[in-house]
Amino acid sequence: MRRVTRHRRAATIVAAGLVAMVGFGPAVPARAGGTEAFALYARGDYAAAVPRLVRLAQAGNARAQGLLGFLYEYGRGVPQDFVFAAMWYTCAAEQGDATAQYLLGLLYDKGRGVRVDVVLSQKWLILAAAGAAPRDREAYIRIRDAVATKMSIAQIALAQALASQWVPAPRLPVR
Repeated sequence: MRRVTRHRRAATIVAAGLVAMVGFGPAVPARAGGTEAFALYARGDYAAAVPRLVRLAQAGNARAQGLLGFLYEYGRGVPQDFVFAAMWYTCAAEQGDATAQYLLGLLYDKGRGVRVDVVLSQKWLILAAAGAAPRDREAYIRIRDAVATKMSIAQIALAQALASQWVPAPRLPVR
């Protein structure tokens, strides 16, 4: 029974992440090849999209940062690297991108590219659920609540306090 539940949960996480990727982040004005980068990504031409996304991400574009995190997490167009995935998700999450916040929360929950930290996982999942598009909100809430079952009341309170104190970062270039 436990094994079936774990597989079902994993499938839900992956499905929610993939559904979220369809509309990753808020719309960003196209600049210097931005439209082309996102079109290449949408077509699945990840190798061609990566250099364009990197330029946008380094300029502070949260959507491009989140997409790069996804590409590094799953090794599409780049070698799989959870540390780079966490870095790019963090850049986008700090700017308020709900999908990046959700995916970063999952990395903290599993310890991929970052140390396992259920408090930070919960913080990012709380923020993701609060800022999610209506089509994603239920899935984000379900995962947020699943992570909370691993936590003490004090840990949940700390995560809630961190989330309530969080303020989005301004769009800043990444070097």
